[in-house]
Amino acid sequence: MPRRFSIPAPGDFVLRRDYCSYGYFLLWPNHWSVADEVVTRALALPGGPAVVRIAQPTEGRREKAGRPLAIEASRTLDRRDAAEVRARLTRMLRLDEPAERIGEFHGVDPRHQRSGRGRLMRSPTLFEDLIKTVTSCNVQWPSTVVMNRRLCEVAGDRAADEGPVTHTFPSAERLARTRPGTLRARCRVGYRDARIVDLSRRFAGEEGARLAGWMEDPATPDDALWEALLELPGIGPYAAANVMQLLGRYHRLPLDTESLRHGRAVLGMKGTDRALMKRLHAHYAPFGPHAFRSYWFELWDFYESKHGPSWTWHRDTTGTQFTASKLSV
Repeated sequence: MPRRFSIPAPGDFVLRRDYCSYGYFLLWPNHWSVADEVVTRALALPGGPAVVRIAQPTEGRREKAGRPLAIEASRTLDRRDAAEVRARLTRMLRLDEPAERIGEFHGVDPRHQRSGRGRLMRSPTLFEDLIKTVTSCNVQWPSTVVMNRRLCEVAGDRAADEGPVTHTFPSAERLARTRPGTLRARCRVGYRDARIVDLSRRFAGEEGARLAGWMEDPATPDDALWEALLELPGIGPYAAANVMQLLGRYHRLPLDTESLRHGRAVLGMKGTDRALMKRLHAHYAPFGPHAFRSYWFELWDFYESKHGPSWTWHRDTTGTQFTASKLSV
């Protein structure tokens, strides 16, 4: 398989808008080049780690939705590796989400129809999404950035000697064998150390692959998925709701202190934290199965009002600044 190939994109897909649509795009081992509008990402593949670059060529200077994605790998890929790259990038960019579902979202929330927003970036695997969610709970965003970088550098596989991305995200098998004390000392994960190891053990090996497949299956009932997520180490109601949206189930809202800030500062809500949580749920309830999308893109619009379009955010500067104290109106 050549090192360069292409992946078809949905007719409405715009790489810079749809990749830079969720905070995980700013976390290792992801890198967005503002100057080139290229995604660089290290992936653990059957034949060994590789760095891939993803671009969406334009016609002159004009952005055109739906153009194929140009993929360039750091090494020659065999058929298994190439198939894995396609599968991982399809998941990360939600390339298999039907355009009709995006249109349905625009129908219930037309505020985002003109921008075309609807797809939300996520990780190439459910396991990575779970760990990134655990590292984003009960902590300010700059610490989440550090934890994910250190997890890659300490427990990931080296994919390159230099560049914006050098290591893959660690596998469940690797983290399952890592001492909690190592994660605490070297990756700065704090109280999450044992929980990350326990969670990794759940998703390691064939049994873990079956669990992930069941959770990814759209036919799995919502309530059963919700209960299963709450049984995982380190996954409480907020984290479970966040993982639900990462699995494409947008009806639940993962609300936190940032949501409270948004309710007060942007929506003009008043009252105690508990009262605001109820009001926020009621506010987004009319959007039904797209409630999280409506909430998130409203929040994203506010971030962009402070920092400019998300595709102009640098991972190591702007990407470290998303705390309530720096985003107050």
